[in-house]
Amino acid sequence: MGRVRTKTVKKSSRQVIERYYSRMTLDFHVNKKVLQEVAIIPSKRLRNKIAGFSTHLMRRIQRGPVRGISLKLQEEERERRMDFVPDESALKLDSILVDKETIDMLAALGMADLPGVEKQAETPAVPAYAGRAPYGGGRRGPL
Repeated sequence: MGRVRTKTVKKSSRQVIERYYSRMTLDFHVNKKVLQEVAIIPSKRLRNKIAGFSTHLMRRIQRGPVRGISLKLQEEERERRMDFVPDESALKLDSILVDKETIDMLAALGMADLPGVEKQAETPAVPAYAGRAPYGGGRRGPL
């Protein structure tokens, strides 16, 4: 059969994404199965190439506009991402452990009674080079 023409793969990928966008994903194997169901493709190699380029385009659509694909479709995707509100904030914490200096700084700003801010347990200060020679290993400093 020879090499598959790139133009054919790209055009087919764009058409499949336009028509079956809701079924396409960022996973090559899922896209390969979708193609198998919705299109008549003469060879396995061509199907895999189209699925691969379709996956590539789906990832690009996630980042921003892609030429050759309906702007309406991409706008809907962008709006869907912007309207998403998670059930629980990733920043929500029950308690925040801070050191003594931070507690003192918050007190100086009049914010010592913030809910959830707790002082962490004191640990004795240990020099960074404890137990080993300064300047790393057995060297005696710069030569």
